Amino acid sequence: MTKFISIIAAAAMAITGCSSGQSAQAEEPIKTIDEMAEEIISDMTLEEKVGQMFLVRYTDDEKAVSDIDKYKFGGYLLFAKDFQDKTKDDVIKSVSDCQSASKVPLFIGVDEEGGIVNRVSKFPQFRNEPFKSPRELYNEGGYELISSDTQEKCELLKSLGINVNLAPVCDVSENPDSFMYERTLGQDADATSEYVSSVVEVMSKNNMGSALKHFPGYGDNGDTHTDIITDNRPIEEFKNSDFKPFAAGISAGADMVLVSHNIVTAMDDAYPASLSPDVHKILREELNFDGIIITDDLSMQAITKYTDGSAAAVQAVKAGNDLLCCTDYEVQIPAVIEAVKNGDIAEEAVNSSVKRIIKTKLKLGIME
Repeated sequence: MTKFISIIAAAAMAITGCSSGQSAQAEEPIKTIDEMAEEIISDMTLEEKVGQMFLVRYTDDEKAVSDIDKYKFGGYLLFAKDFQDKTKDDVIKSVSDCQSASKVPLFIGVDEEGGIVNRVSKFPQFRNEPFKSPRELYNEGGYELISSDTQEKCELLKSLGINVNLAPVCDVSENPDSFMYERTLGQDADATSEYVSSVVEVMSKNNMGSALKHFPGYGDNGDTHTDIITDNRPIEEFKNSDFKPFAAGISAGADMVLVSHNIVTAMDDAYPASLSPDVHKILREELNFDGIIITDDLSMQAITKYTDGSAAAVQAVKAGNDLLCCTDYEVQIPAVIEAVKNGDIAEEAVNSSVKRIIKTKLKLGIME
């Protein structure tokens, strides 16, 4: 533990460029974030490393704190119920209690997209009115209003201890009748790309973690929360349209890319995108993304109809995901640990994922 704390202190000094004295700086060269992440990982058990790969749904305050010691989570994802009957001080305390209980500082995430997906601002104790949708903002004030709205959103979330917003939505939809339309900009790929860049740049300036979603692009498909969705569009449509906003967000410095559960036949007709090595290969090699790849919730019907939770978690890691978003973590985490122990998952793959996670936490100042 002492070694771990000293590494965290070194990380803080490297990021800020400060130390306890000029002589110490002269004697010990500042380590790179890569080197610091590797040192931190070398001091972690297998259980701690696998735990880092899970962003789990927040339960209740007491269980949330006690489960941190048991499962070593990478972070919690908060939903509307976690804000509904709480004051701002209540939320701050809940988050602080979790952070205090965790050896490795946690991602604390929400989906605060604006419009129909607001977890925090839908309640008046946090904001006078809910954040507006990307489409509403664009129609009212273009990218300038989108940027100022993103700034206010970052300030509100950070004031509560939240350090990751699973946004922006990069999906391209110009069809008002489609499932995803209300959550998108409602414009073509080029306009959506500029929107995504604007949002990610503001989030990065505020050290707010961002997640581009839902790769490889949702299009006008149905709802994977309730069913298995198959997307039969040709690969050219993705390359000429859907990929563009993701590429723009990656260039702007996005921290994460969230992969959908759609079965995209042009890339892999056997597995949902979130469980497909072929889809992840495209994201890594064609879009050159080296940040955190995160799944959509593995408890969604598109996955539970396809396979059970434990198998889904193992397959998600083998496909190339770094961070698994889940509800039934009591089943999924032990399954991944066992898969590493029996050689079904290479520990080197776990180390690579955890390195991305730790580097992101250092970059965002979460581990200062």
